[in-house]
Amino acid sequence: MGEENYKYDFVSIGDITIDCFIKLEEFSVHADRGKKEICLDFGEKIPYTEAVEIPAVGNSPNASVSASKLGLKSAVVTNLGRDMNGEKCLNSLKKDGVSVEFVRKHAGIKTNYHYVLRYEEERTILIKHEKYPYELPEMPAIKWLYLSSLGENSLPYHQKIAQWLGEHPETRLSFQPGTFQIELGFEKLKPLYEAAGLFFCNKEEARKILKTKEDDVKKLLKGIRGLGPKIAVITDGANGASTYDGKEMWHMPMYPDPAPPVDRTGAGDSFSSTLTSFLAKGLPVQEALRRAPINSMSVVQYIGAQEGLLSKKKLEQFLENAPADYKAIKIA
Repeated sequence: MGEENYKYDFVSIGDITIDCFIKLEEFSVHADRGKKEICLDFGEKIPYTEAVEIPAVGNSPNASVSASKLGLKSAVVTNLGRDMNGEKCLNSLKKDGVSVEFVRKHAGIKTNYHYVLRYEEERTILIKHEKYPYELPEMPAIKWLYLSSLGENSLPYHQKIAQWLGEHPETRLSFQPGTFQIELGFEKLKPLYEAAGLFFCNKEEARKILKTKEDDVKKLLKGIRGLGPKIAVITDGANGASTYDGKEMWHMPMYPDPAPPVDRTGAGDSFSSTLTSFLAKGLPVQEALRRAPINSMSVVQYIGAQEGLLSKKKLEQFLENAPADYKAIKIA
């Protein structure tokens, strides 16, 4: 199919929400059972420093905004309540150049609203997914479909998406599963794993998907790709990210932070959407891989998942000024 026949380069499917970031002032942090916990005195009035509300976020909306800022024709398939918060989300998407052609508004159902408790650059999110009646809209020819977090009542919807992909072989799938999709397990989503041109997860998620305690990223990459994706991508926080296409494995370090991170929300979304976007632009994997951490670096310098997203021009400037050792390394 010719490039001119694609109405959209990048269409994401997934839930949308408003995030309210609350910076807490007084609480204790301690490690228990191998992980950090935040402790608030029950029944007390807990002071906070600030609250910042950010509309139109979520794994998939973040990805569509990222793609739009990188110059792609972008849209999002999602559900909103017919309420004031829904209008805030619509206006935000339009402002960022994301088409709302496939956004459905529902009377009697609220727009998703989450609370994000901030501590330094880390956060804990209080989530509530409204139960929308998921329906796949009629869609034109699309270059890349990006699938991420959906609610717990969405299994039939996933089956419809897999069917649509089977009927549209010209469309490539980028799959970054959310919490519920990982909990569903591989077998229930097998057609989507097998349809994925790109599959993203972090190291801990890879272990959950593969039901293993394996720590070797090379073995995890082989395991994930063995489930069907053409290219498996595993991120590992400060240790960077690695890819495997069945022939070669590449590793990419983090782009150095210009200052300590402010908030890590959206770092994974910016990485996966940027890698997908540059593949959509025709770059080889190792070149797209060099660009993805730059957007993540920028995003964590701001509160929320979208303010730090870069234009293609700005991203390329960072790449030109990258340290000499900032390059993709073939590891197998």
